[in-house]
Amino acid sequence: MEKIILWSLLIIGIVLLFFSLRKPPIKNWILIFLLTSFFSMFLGVLVVEKNMLEYPIRFLSHYFTSSILYEHLLFPVVCIYFYQTTYHSSYINMVIQCLLYTSALTIVEVIFERYTELIQYHTWTWIYTFISTFFLMMFVRILMQLINKKEKISESKEYP
Repeated sequence: MEKIILWSLLIIGIVLLFFSLRKPPIKNWILIFLLTSFFSMFLGVLVVEKNMLEYPIRFLSHYFTSSILYEHLLFPVVCIYFYQTTYHSSYINMVIQCLLYTSALTIVEVIFERYTELIQYHTWTWIYTFISTFFLMMFVRILMQLINKKEKISESKEYP
C-alpha cells in the first residue's frame, strides 16, 4: 500500500509542478522550487541523521535516508502555490494562508505517521513539523519578496 501512495504522490507532485509553471513569472516559480528544496534538504537530513524520525519506506532508499519525494518535489511545489496565492497579499493574509498550508501538510503527515509505514516519529512530533514548515515557508516567501524588490531597484537604476 505504501508504494502505491508514494507513486501516487509522485504523479500528483509532477502534475502540480507542471501546472504551477504554466503562467509567468516562471523565473520566480523555479527559484522558489529550488530554494525550498535546498533548505528543506538540510532540515530533512539533520532530522533523520539525529534519529528524530525515519522514513522506513521511501524512494531510492539505498541512496537517501530522508524523503526525497517530499523534500525535493512535494514541499517545493506547495511553496510555489503558497507564493502564487499570496503574491499580492498583506503580511497578515500571508501568515493566515501559511498557517492553512502548514496545517494541511501537518495533518497529512500525522495521518501517514499513524496509518502507514512511510514515516515514523521517534523524538519528533507534529508540532515540530508544523513549526519548521511554517517558518521555512515564510522564510522562502519573504526571501523571494526581498529578491524581487532588489531586482526592481537594480532594473530602475540600469534604465533611467
